[in-house]
Amino acid sequence: MPELPEVETVRRGLAPYLVGARLAQVEQRRPDLRFPLPDRFVQRLTGATVMSLERRAKYLRAALDTGETLVCHLGMTGRFLVEDEAPGRFVRSAGDDPKHTHVVLRTQAGVTVSFNDARRFGYMELIGAQVLERHPWFAGLGPEPLGPDFGPQALADAFAGRRQSIKATLLDQRVVAGLGNIYVCEALHRAAIHPERPAGQVSAPRLGRLAREIVATLEEAIAAGGSTLRDYRDAQGSLGYFQHAFKVYGREDAACVRPACRGVVRRMVQSGRSSFYCASCQK
Repeated sequence: MPELPEVETVRRGLAPYLVGARLAQVEQRRPDLRFPLPDRFVQRLTGATVMSLERRAKYLRAALDTGETLVCHLGMTGRFLVEDEAPGRFVRSAGDDPKHTHVVLRTQAGVTVSFNDARRFGYMELIGAQVLERHPWFAGLGPEPLGPDFGPQALADAFAGRRQSIKATLLDQRVVAGLGNIYVCEALHRAAIHPERPAGQVSAPRLGRLAREIVATLEEAIAAGGSTLRDYRDAQGSLGYFQHAFKVYGREDAACVRPACRGVVRRMVQSGRSSFYCASCQK
């Protein structure tokens, strides 16, 4: 499933084409994705202007001048792809099997944005702006790891007294919004913290290092266009490249890349998810 860097990369790819654009035509090719599409979906979107496009956790949120927000989740295989018909601009064909293209947005400027999702685990909703933050998808979310409310103190407050493993705690969206399995594994290795360590037993200096490594890992991943393991593409159809910089994720039995460490990357299962770590340098 795309994680925060992948969703942020998609947002940055879509923003130049959608922000300020009027949706001149909307095409809905099926009644549902993972969940049913909103009532009167086409009518409510057609003619609307996109005022802003933001990411919250793993969601994309397009604020409309109608007072509603189009909320989108990519699910496992969802992709937004752009075709720009404006003169003098680069044109990229969507390229995916059209039978899996379920929603098409065409702007007044001649840009086509298609949502293609082979497995249909993605979903969309239209939510009133005044109730957006109270919606169940957003009401309980923790701070954004790249936002001003995140840092060592936020982790210390969330971890206080917790016996749950630090890996499971970081995956709790109420603690930090948007973190997923890949980037938690990578950040814990960079911070030299074992994924099974109880969250409440991490010292303040190590929490400071962890907070820095979470931010650095995410920023590096975004700069690399995210990670492509199976299906992920950005809005222009390009692959992500951060997977080539993984230090532990997916590297079971490989040598640890930390200088002077002679350890080997191991894999274990925590709460049904694979954790990759070095038992020698992560304590």
